[in-house]
Amino acid sequence: MPYEPPPEIAGLSLAQIAEQVKARKLPPLEEWSPQQIGDSLMLIAADGSWLHKGSKIERKAMVRAFSSLLMRESDGGYSLVTPFQKLSVEVEDACFIAVDVARREGNLVFRLNTDDLVIAGPDHRLTARGDPDTPTLYLHARRGCEAKLDRSTYQQLAALALEEGGDWTVTSNGETYSLRPR
Repeated sequence: MPYEPPPEIAGLSLAQIAEQVKARKLPPLEEWSPQQIGDSLMLIAADGSWLHKGSKIERKAMVRAFSSLLMRESDGGYSLVTPFQKLSVEVEDACFIAVDVARREGNLVFRLNTDDLVIAGPDHRLTARGDPDTPTLYLHARRGCEAKLDRSTYQQLAALALEEGGDWTVTSNGETYSLRPR
């Protein structure tokens, strides 16, 4: 069955977005205890590209499938987890790239480069890193994995912050986030 990406967030209500998020069934990685441990020979580059043995994985559906198996380990490393194997993955910066943002009913909704939709809030916090002149924003996506906001998404978020009052903060799901590192 061919992969059908979700509709663009600009045309969805918050209820429709919540339904899209709910429909994304992720495997129960935390319940699995794989016996075989190794190296996947995969790299997630800083630009969000997935590579295997140095070759880019071009099929978006494959990247989406692999991303659903990805988790951050307690030692800070990353792994692809199946019921039978746990394979390490090298991550240059963040596991995902946030490629779009929209405000819906007071909440910030992000689309990731894997077509996942994430609503910022207590379980999906925004964090500013770097220095005040060149901040980089990250969104907690899932299982310890983060999404780095690309430049256009950061600019969209900055415009929303200016609309909200000019103090370089945004709110979502009752949480307030600074766009400047502390």
